[in-house]
Amino acid sequence: MKRRKFITAAATGLAAGGLAAPAIAQSPGTVKWRLTTSWPKSLDTMFGANEGLAKRVGELTDGKFDIHVFAAGEIVPGLQVLDAVQNGTVEAGNTLTTFYIGRRPAYAFDAGLAFGLNTRQQVAWLYYGGGLQLIREVFKKDNLLPFPGGNVGVQMGGFYRKEIKTVDDLKGLKFRIGGIGGSILAKLGVIPQQIAPGDLYPAMERGTIDAAEFVGPADDEKLGLYKVAKYYYTPGWWEGSAQDTTLVNLKAWEALPPQFKAAFETAANEQQLLMVAKYDVVNPEALKRLIAAGVVVRQFPKPVMDACYKATLEVYQELMAKDEDFKRLYAAWSKFANESNAWFKIAEYPLDSYRFSAPAWK
Repeated sequence: MKRRKFITAAATGLAAGGLAAPAIAQSPGTVKWRLTTSWPKSLDTMFGANEGLAKRVGELTDGKFDIHVFAAGEIVPGLQVLDAVQNGTVEAGNTLTTFYIGRRPAYAFDAGLAFGLNTRQQVAWLYYGGGLQLIREVFKKDNLLPFPGGNVGVQMGGFYRKEIKTVDDLKGLKFRIGGIGGSILAKLGVIPQQIAPGDLYPAMERGTIDAAEFVGPADDEKLGLYKVAKYYYTPGWWEGSAQDTTLVNLKAWEALPPQFKAAFETAANEQQLLMVAKYDVVNPEALKRLIAAGVVVRQFPKPVMDACYKATLEVYQELMAKDEDFKRLYAAWSKFANESNAWFKIAEYPLDSYRFSAPAWK
């Protein structure tokens, strides 16, 4: 299958919608963009990926395409990135698009589905399996063009004040989780809360929530969640691979010269690779520190996982019944997932299963 060409949205835009945004002067022959993110600067892997993208774009264009990166709250709050890009307040933004599935459920295929594809499978579906083209058709309805902007891999299941031993332990649990994962867990009695990363620690400390998930050890450690909750669960089944997305305003993108588009696409592809690689280095180191600090790592019991899987299938059926985009993408996605799983089951799984149970290297 031919590789799907990456084209995204961005352009020369001025602040719109009445929001105060830093103005960036532009000289002839240059383009200056603002890229806002959903991340505080302390989350240096996710926020840093955007700085890396901006740096590479500048290098590839001899400084003529200048992208200024902003942390959550500097222009708009972290959960308003999509709106800011859509209405032209900024030219681009980096976020987790599952934050916005209340608007369009099909956005979930971009960020990653519950019990869905792992990181390699997600990348394969997007680049060679037709996924990116399908996703872009959905985002185009909102004047947006998405680029894969990095992937954190499978996430941890979050920090909890109490152990989760049975499905009943989920009932009444005030849990920071957004997207489809929140809809699924609500079927099991969880009270889902959508809270921006920078606000998680205060919410946990005050008891506003009982548990919170974000990404994995490296980022969760920075957020300080282990200081207020002891139990750290795995896996974060609600996103088999959580992909960050760089959204670009479609009109801004169309105004770019071809060489600037190529530079942006190249830099985005690089960050997609580099983010995965960095997390696979920093997460093991952070996990050791968390355990040394007294964190207790637990795996969700199989009956809990089974109940969550059953609820996941119910939610997908409900979404297909009421949303044509979700139904159309699910048909293509599930076909790819079944074929890919059959291959990984033969090749990757047997070797990984043996390696992980074998004695450590000496």
